Amino acid sequence: MWPLGREVTTGEPAAHRFGLNARSSWWEDPLPDPGRGPHKVGWPLFSAAFLLPFLIPATRGLIVDPGPLGIRILLGVLLYAYAACYAWFPAMFRQPRRAKLWFGAGMLALGLVCALVTDASPYVVLYATATLAFLFPAAWSVIFNGTALGLLVLVLWLRGDLSEHLSDVITVASVTSAMFFMSNLIRVIRRLELANQEIGTLAVANERERVARDLHDLLGHSLTTITVKSGLARRVLESSGDIDRAVQEIREVEGLTRSALSDVRATVSEYREVSLPAEIAGARAALRAAEVDADLPHAVDNVRAELQSTFGYVLREAITNVLRHSGAKQVRVRLGRDWLEVEDNGRATGDVVPGNGLRGLSERVAAIGGTVTARARPGGGWVVRAEVPEPSPDGSAVAVRAEPAGGLA
Repeated sequence: MWPLGREVTTGEPAAHRFGLNARSSWWEDPLPDPGRGPHKVGWPLFSAAFLLPFLIPATRGLIVDPGPLGIRILLGVLLYAYAACYAWFPAMFRQPRRAKLWFGAGMLALGLVCALVTDASPYVVLYATATLAFLFPAAWSVIFNGTALGLLVLVLWLRGDLSEHLSDVITVASVTSAMFFMSNLIRVIRRLELANQEIGTLAVANERERVARDLHDLLGHSLTTITVKSGLARRVLESSGDIDRAVQEIREVEGLTRSALSDVRATVSEYREVSLPAEIAGARAALRAAEVDADLPHAVDNVRAELQSTFGYVLREAITNVLRHSGAKQVRVRLGRDWLEVEDNGRATGDVVPGNGLRGLSERVAAIGGTVTARARPGGGWVVRAEVPEPSPDGSAVAVRAEPAGGLA
């Protein structure tokens, strides 16, 4: 239930903005998944098959090179360190960003040295650029790989070898670009998987909220009416001993309990529909049992058909509030084509924070483009008004739709 108090108006929720062009899609990866990335055992064997075509001729060239032995040993260490980086990179997926950046910078530096100092082809740089396209987010991959390719072109041009290796450089740039787009496709798929998981979690949470809200609306009203009628039967027996009257009230209590049980089952099955005429009839019976003077409409023909179910929820919650909290002696209900108003002369004064009942009503009405206003009357009492404006002819307003069975989730 919601307590009496200050006016609260709830309308359309704020729109959520989302786009793949967000900054995070360039600078941040999705949360790491231990099962993602190359296999940490199989990858070294797989990488060896890619490295051997580079390591065998490079090693043979260093062996037959007549240059100083110390320089050849140093170049050999650099070559095999570069190869080790390629075989080791899957272990870097779970490392902090700073460690990844240092690893990427070192691997690119080794690749450039191997391509420019030895007689190896510029293709050697591909081991680093392709690796970093998968290891880094998109922005860092562009920065590192773009810088490395630019340095490669610059050094080849300064040495006068650019025309000789131009086709190789173009191939390296093309393959690097292909790896970049492939890695980002994998990231998009990963984000979609995470989004689907979150959607599933939210769907479960929304269903729980729907059931909780429906059970609150249903049992709050039914149990309140049962309590009032049971109290009336007791008072009749205590005061006048009118057995027939007491039996009649107990029969109505039995009918209410059976109806409540049926509605609970239907709510759990998501097939319950609320009828505004039935809610008016139930409100009349409950108010009469509580000895509250009720001024209720006799027909709902003037209310738009798609709003009657939602207005039934509003009426049920408002009447339950009157019976539980207000202490009112008079209740007046008025209906229009797109509005409903419930007014009582109870004890509502001051500012009180709304509770779950009002929030549930606000969610229902806001879901079809309307608002719920709750305020205290001058001189005491409570006014609840639900209103759903008709959509404008140009379609700019929110289209009103009938609430599905079982409530809005």
